[in-house]
Amino acid sequence: MRITDLMIKEAMIMNLQATTKEAAIDELIASLAASGRINDKVLFKEKILAREAQSSTGIGGGIAMPHAKTSAVNQATVVFAKSSAGVEYESLDDEPAKLFFMIAAPEGAGNMHMRTLAALSRLLIESEFIDALMNASTPDEVAALFDAKQAEQDAKAEAEKAAPAAKPAPEKMIVGNPESSGFVVAVTACPTGIAHTFMAEDALKKKALEMGVNIRVETNGSEGAQNVLTADEIRRASGVIVAADKNVEMARFAGKPVLQRPVSDGIRKPEELISKALKGDAPIYQDGGRSTSSEAAPAKSGSVGSKIYKDLMNGISHMLPFVVGGGILLAISFLIEQVAGVDNPLVKLLQTIGGGDGAFHFLIPILAGFIAMSIGDRPALMPGMVGGIMALNSNAGFLGGLAAGFLAGYVIIGLRKAFAGLPRTLDGLKPILLYPVFGLLITGAVAYYIFDPVFGSINTAMIDALNKLGTGNMVLLGIVLGGMMAIDMGGPFNKAAYTFAIGVFTSSGNTNGLMMAAVMAGGMVPPLAIALATTLFKNKFTETERKSGITNYVLGLSFITEGAIPFAAADPLRVLTTCIVGSAVAGGLTQLWHINVPAPHGGIFVAFLSSNALLFLLAVLIGAVISGLTLGLWKKPLQTK
Repeated sequence: MRITDLMIKEAMIMNLQATTKEAAIDELIASLAASGRINDKVLFKEKILAREAQSSTGIGGGIAMPHAKTSAVNQATVVFAKSSAGVEYESLDDEPAKLFFMIAAPEGAGNMHMRTLAALSRLLIESEFIDALMNASTPDEVAALFDAKQAEQDAKAEAEKAAPAAKPAPEKMIVGNPESSGFVVAVTACPTGIAHTFMAEDALKKKALEMGVNIRVETNGSEGAQNVLTADEIRRASGVIVAADKNVEMARFAGKPVLQRPVSDGIRKPEELISKALKGDAPIYQDGGRSTSSEAAPAKSGSVGSKIYKDLMNGISHMLPFVVGGGILLAISFLIEQVAGVDNPLVKLLQTIGGGDGAFHFLIPILAGFIAMSIGDRPALMPGMVGGIMALNSNAGFLGGLAAGFLAGYVIIGLRKAFAGLPRTLDGLKPILLYPVFGLLITGAVAYYIFDPVFGSINTAMIDALNKLGTGNMVLLGIVLGGMMAIDMGGPFNKAAYTFAIGVFTSSGNTNGLMMAAVMAGGMVPPLAIALATTLFKNKFTETERKSGITNYVLGLSFITEGAIPFAAADPLRVLTTCIVGSAVAGGLTQLWHINVPAPHGGIFVAFLSSNALLFLLAVLIGAVISGLTLGLWKKPLQTK
């Protein structure tokens, strides 16, 4: 598809009459409606104005790109308009807009039109092309300019295909000077993911090339994340640029200097952003919750293990809000039940909201759905969630949900390949008909006949085995789980232990919180140990480390293990060794004392809901003291000049 396939010459406005922003929008919408490309002018204008309320689409340089993605659009279309006098459009540079591109994108369409719109957005970065459009006087000239420019791009792409050896295969998406030592990464995103996302990407790449700086840019457009940054690239980068007007995955940037700016700054101020990121002149990003941090992920970005880990963590990170919110409300209901009885109205309310009829009912479907979405993007979300709910209802539980999520994701990938040979005219049917129907049918059938019976049996056997373990074996299991929480502090080992405890917790009807006690105690120890060591051994830590140590008191009590990551990165041998020992001791003690924590998150805030709050806190304190004192004694005093 060419850009001019989205443009209608008859709809082009070569002499826009409007003098105000809203009048310009109305004139463009009227042209769209007259061409039959939209079916509801009121709804379409509402979506356009809603986008403008987030930030002006007058991007500066005399260009405005109002856009919306809505069911009011019959067919993807770009309306071109030109105003000789200019329109006050509340542009980012406060200059009048003279060139207008109203982009209308239909809901549920294939991604072909999105790629074309992205190409359009990138063309508008080039000043020579903009000048040529300003001088065009007829729709034919406008169409000819776009056709010529796209032919030039196609020829360049063909030349690159013909000479693959000239492209550095391992980092083919990195732009800049191969001899430069400077390297930054960036993420661009706008609310609709139609135009600004790709314009910011192109502006950053273009400026980086001029500056001789290597850059890697991830785009979060309407079709999902593309050119996703790897853990190794994030680790190597001097700094991170997040030019976004919507939420993007931030936990992976924990511990890195991160510039968070509007997407418009990526378009208008690329040099400033790149310069600051290159110098690390930005706040260090701290992940405030127990969400996935890619920094702790395996370094081998292309390995099967790292891919599975990334997909699994996508499911867990989306599941955690349900775990935390529902789990804590459920725990509070247990506490009230002990005092007021099971028939108390408040107990029933909290258990309905947080338990199996409320938040906890969504744990496995959300886990499965977002694992599937990580693999197969948006079309995989629905079959993944249905597979998860089937696992929940059939007693296949957590394990069945995991399997269903991975199955749904790869089913969608398989369907993409299977339907790749269909005519392009059917592209729009794939996401709204073919993927949902066949994805659900295949995922549901495999789950029903294979996964649910098999994992249901495994799940039942696992719970029975845990219930029959003697005290000695339970202590050993607690030591292992507690120690795993400190091995990588938010990484694969940490998440594996936490996932196991969640699986036991959900599969046992939210009554078996023994494993949860072990992982929570083990996860609280490292930051508390760091805080204790920096307090008692001030001469062995820098002033900055001592200040961070104070913060770790709060993080540790809140069960946020990642607070210890900067210290572990600076001194891995001493910090990891001592923290693993203390966490293992704390986890083992919780099992020795048979402590049950009926909430999957919260640290000290849910400790008093445990079967024995004082012993739980004592286990954490003993582990933290062992780790903190050992670390403080092991470290050498700072060298004084």
